[in-house]
Amino acid sequence: MEEGNHSLVTEFLLIGLTDRPEMQVPLFVVFLLIYVLTLLGNGGLILLIMIDSRLHTPMYFFIKNLSFCDLCYPSVIAPKMLVNFLAQRKSISYTACAVQMFFFGTFGDAEYLLLAVMAYDRYVAICNPLLYTVTMSRWRCNQLLAGCYILGVVDSILLTSLTFRLSFCSSNIINHFYCEIPPMLPLSCSDTRNNEIVLFVCTCFITLASAVIILLSYLYIFFTILQIRSAGGRRKAFSTCTFHLTAVVIFYGSVLFMYFRPTGSYSMDTDKMASLFYTLVIPMLNPLIYSLRNSEVKDALKSAMNKLLNNF
Repeated sequence: MEEGNHSLVTEFLLIGLTDRPEMQVPLFVVFLLIYVLTLLGNGGLILLIMIDSRLHTPMYFFIKNLSFCDLCYPSVIAPKMLVNFLAQRKSISYTACAVQMFFFGTFGDAEYLLLAVMAYDRYVAICNPLLYTVTMSRWRCNQLLAGCYILGVVDSILLTSLTFRLSFCSSNIINHFYCEIPPMLPLSCSDTRNNEIVLFVCTCFITLASAVIILLSYLYIFFTILQIRSAGGRRKAFSTCTFHLTAVVIFYGSVLFMYFRPTGSYSMDTDKMASLFYTLVIPMLNPLIYSLRNSEVKDALKSAMNKLLNNF
């Protein structure tokens, strides 16, 4: 093994979800179906928002980009995961592992921040409706979107570069189904304290900053809705937030379960299941949340289907 921050490791072995041979093919089929539904659901929602002029609003601009994230970060993990279900040797190269970690971190962070931006959008729409078109102009929406991706890229570059500066000499076997930082740190023979501190600070910054923006936005929204006199008006105002609130609760619920449960209840298998839920299952559910609970999307979908049938 070389001295310093370099390592002779050229690949890692991913243990995956289970080492039971009889489970590999059934799991392959299940997660292939989940991945295909994710691609179809998010791709279809993006296309629908692009082709229907009624959905060319700031709210749907952010939903479209959230669907783009829900397409991208599962795609960083799922193809290799599916291949490994059927492979005898579940390996990933050193470079591919770093690339996977970087892109997953970038799109994962962007998803956190987009959920916060969407909460801010709902706050402006409900609490300051007369200024909505000015505040949420196309230029402002593009700025907010760019900010989400810039923060995601910077955070991901920092964490990925710090991780792959370590020397890996204890083992090259990652007890996970993709290259994630926490399972990789114990494999290093370098001092990982700085990595753990930076990981904690970056995770807290992205997660807590997003959570605070969401909580404050909905507190203002809640008090504004209470001041609306008619029950119909209150119901209409709140209905525009329900799909976003549902997505936030599911996404943050899985993350809180993973990172903030008692230490004594920690197990690697539970950690894998939580990771599986927010990396592959939630991106599949989000298009259903936005379509089934949203009358505008359902109307746009019916209109698109009618046009398609009429063309035939």
